[in-house]
Amino acid sequence: MQQRTRIRFDTSIWTRNLVLFAATLFLSRFGQGLLDGTRMNFFIETLNLSEGQVLWLEGIRELPGLGLIFLAAFTMRLPLMRQGTLALFVMGVGYLVHAFVGSYSALLLAVVAGSFGFHLWAPLHSSIGLALSNRQNAGYVLGALASVGSLAGIAGMGAISLISGLLPSMPLTTYYVAGGVVIIIASLLLYWLPKHLGTTEVEPPRILIKGRYWRYYVLIFFSGARKLVLGSLITLMLVETFGLRVWHISTLTLISSVLTLVLSPAMGKLIDRRGEQVTTVAFYAVLALCCFGFAVVANLWILIALWIIIKLVTPLGMGLSTYVYRTAPPEELTPTLTAGVTFDHISSVGVPFLAGALLPIINYQGIFLASAVLILISIPFARALQVQKEVAAGMVLSLAE
Repeated sequence: MQQRTRIRFDTSIWTRNLVLFAATLFLSRFGQGLLDGTRMNFFIETLNLSEGQVLWLEGIRELPGLGLIFLAAFTMRLPLMRQGTLALFVMGVGYLVHAFVGSYSALLLAVVAGSFGFHLWAPLHSSIGLALSNRQNAGYVLGALASVGSLAGIAGMGAISLISGLLPSMPLTTYYVAGGVVIIIASLLLYWLPKHLGTTEVEPPRILIKGRYWRYYVLIFFSGARKLVLGSLITLMLVETFGLRVWHISTLTLISSVLTLVLSPAMGKLIDRRGEQVTTVAFYAVLALCCFGFAVVANLWILIALWIIIKLVTPLGMGLSTYVYRTAPPEELTPTLTAGVTFDHISSVGVPFLAGALLPIINYQGIFLASAVLILISIPFARALQVQKEVAAGMVLSLAE
């Protein structure tokens, strides 16, 4: 029995610092889970926003990510753990303020504040996770951390399903207060990690864009273009077209999170074993088929199954992060991932506005069909991914104390 425990919880991988970071990730994802499960209903039912206002809000929410490469330049020289602490704190405060807005303009300010912290955190949590791994098990570590996030999502969505079922009249603003506070607590927990973790021999550049990472930039650009469709638009369609309530959405997310919890480490190992090229191509092929299904199928149960499939294969998207980790010198990891967030948002900022304009003309079906074609265009670039083994000699300092 003891032998099995050692295999399943390898202390050579799960160091004290990685466990502490996993706890931080759990709390931050739990807080976000409280918000993700209620966001669309909060916008539509509590704030009485129209479809157009929601889509515009989604576009404005992406603006901080568009300029992240420049905004992050001011914090890039801070220790990696302090960057993460700052990002989580700003995100928590921004989400907390959502509960107290009294107008659409005030909501926009709260959204931008929370979005800035969220987008600053987006490359940092991957950087920290990779800094606490090595190049041989990077996929497994990110997969395991994805499972931690899924477990937090299960707890968050389970709480929403239970509370909204037992107390259907409870204001949705309560979830924003609770979610914001939990994320702030996560930022304080991250502050306890040793400041020197993730330190590199060479000081990281404030801004970095290199031609050697062009495949990553292209795929991240396409990823941003489909983000709205695979995220908010599917939920919006289910709420608007089929009348799904908060407990429906949260329960579905709970089911997909349970499956992701189980499968994410295996998917991470698959990336380690088969490589980013194979797994990323397979990932895009599945996404394209699911989008095509949303374009041509009108059965709610089939659409729910497709939505769950999308959630299941999403962890394979971390192959883009492991690709950078395995090809970049340590000092270029965080700047490159940060630049990737900006490339992502060059497309993701414009797509919500374009979708809002096209939705009355081509309906949801046309948008999903266009997304399927866009994903198929990504596949040739994914096939061009090649890990440069020779870069693997450089290692991040002081990772496993």
